[in-house]
Amino acid sequence: MTLVPFLATLISCLVILLSSVGVYGYAISDIRSWCNQTPHPEPCEYVLAGKPNYGPVKQKPDFINALLKVTLERAVEAESNTRGLSAKCRNRLEKTAWNDCLQLYDNTVKRINMTVDPKKKCSQVEMQTWLSTALTNLETCKIGFEELGAGDYMLPLMNNNVSSLISNALAMNKGGNSPNISNPNSYKKGFPTWVKRGDRKLLQSSNPSSRANAVVAQDGSGNYKTIGAALAAAKSGSGRYVIYVKAGIYNEYIQVKSDNIMIVGDGIGKTIITGSKSVGGGSTSYGSSTMAVDGDRFIGRDFTVRNTAGPQNHQAVAVRSGSDLSAFYQCSFEGYQDTLYVLSNRQFYKDCNIAGTVDFIFGNAAVVLQSCNILARDPPNKTNTLTAQGRTDPNQNTGISIHNCRVTAASSLKGVKTYLGRPWKQYSRTVFLKTYLDGIVNPAGWMPWSGNFALDTLYYGEYMNTGPGSSTANRVNWKGYHVITSAAEATKFTPGSFIAGGSWLPGTGVPWTASL
Repeated sequence: MTLVPFLATLISCLVILLSSVGVYGYAISDIRSWCNQTPHPEPCEYVLAGKPNYGPVKQKPDFINALLKVTLERAVEAESNTRGLSAKCRNRLEKTAWNDCLQLYDNTVKRINMTVDPKKKCSQVEMQTWLSTALTNLETCKIGFEELGAGDYMLPLMNNNVSSLISNALAMNKGGNSPNISNPNSYKKGFPTWVKRGDRKLLQSSNPSSRANAVVAQDGSGNYKTIGAALAAAKSGSGRYVIYVKAGIYNEYIQVKSDNIMIVGDGIGKTIITGSKSVGGGSTSYGSSTMAVDGDRFIGRDFTVRNTAGPQNHQAVAVRSGSDLSAFYQCSFEGYQDTLYVLSNRQFYKDCNIAGTVDFIFGNAAVVLQSCNILARDPPNKTNTLTAQGRTDPNQNTGISIHNCRVTAASSLKGVKTYLGRPWKQYSRTVFLKTYLDGIVNPAGWMPWSGNFALDTLYYGEYMNTGPGSSTANRVNWKGYHVITSAAEATKFTPGSFIAGGSWLPGTGVPWTASL
């Protein structure tokens, strides 16, 4: 072979080689092969091609790791873009929705970062939980603009393909419902011995400050007169910070930002936190909450939270929680539409009262309500829906599980159709297990959201419920509705399985039952 043909052949081979390998060493064919296994292959390939080499992408864990890192990069960019959009807000409503998005995008970056933190090993279930939360945050940002009728022209500038990338990561990591957590003992730190014993009377001793880090009392007998002031003084750290709130009516809006906070009151109907924000009054559902819990590992017990906006003001949240590994015990949540917003992450409610009218237990957390009283109040449109679960992706490990509870009518309810739930989002998932259903429950059981929307893709289930409203003989015949007959299937939605309760609930001091 002469020199010229040899050089031509060599150049041709180099062109082929360079066309199949990214600038930083990725084999594009490998990236394309992995991206084709995701729900959104085009943005996947686009963002990974030519990115810095995160290591060889040969095995599935390599691809997930690269995908998570590039998703984090895009989320950081999106958060920065969102922060810079303040000047584009044309009115107060847009500013309100934008302000929610700031918080939600900041939390999205936090959750994705937790999946790639080299200092902390992340298990499959943790990864699926935090990615589910990140995706829920972005959807919640969008919902805020829709609720207020604010211009959504800013949304594409915020998202930056982040939703598609998170969805891809969820799909590749699917199967994350396993209860195995890498370091279960880490969740048990910071719980004082008296909290583990669950003895509230210790807080009501002659010197409660010796048992709590802060005491709130309106009469001046504590360290603070408002709960907000006590929260502002809470020190960040691994130890638990306990706030004891004496009996009284506290007209304030509470936001728990720090991790490891515990708020203890004097009992339901004695320690009362109340507010009246609503969508009708110019807030988003997200921003209307009387009490918002964002910090992880929160414990709340022995208090009432109200939203008194009334049914005419539409969505008006009493409690919104996005706290991972959080528990409420012997609390009461009172409102009308959208009373309890179980926004995201893993949550547990025990011996609580939840009262409302429309969609009054809603959100996209992985949540179990156990031995709770669910009270339907008199609604303005003569129809009640107990739940509206908001799963938007089939691989999110989220859903509402109502176990061993009681569904009854509040004293004001008279002759109103009451349904167990309706599908707020495409993959809505809700189950009622061994729960007493009063005669207020409509024989159809479940209500459509709009036409045939989500009726094939939702998962609604009932298992061994009792009471005059529990018969499944005339229930809906949707593809996604299930009369659960298998104990093994029902067990998937118990605290021990659905929220990995055995790894963290014992440390809270809240009594719980792991299985059916």
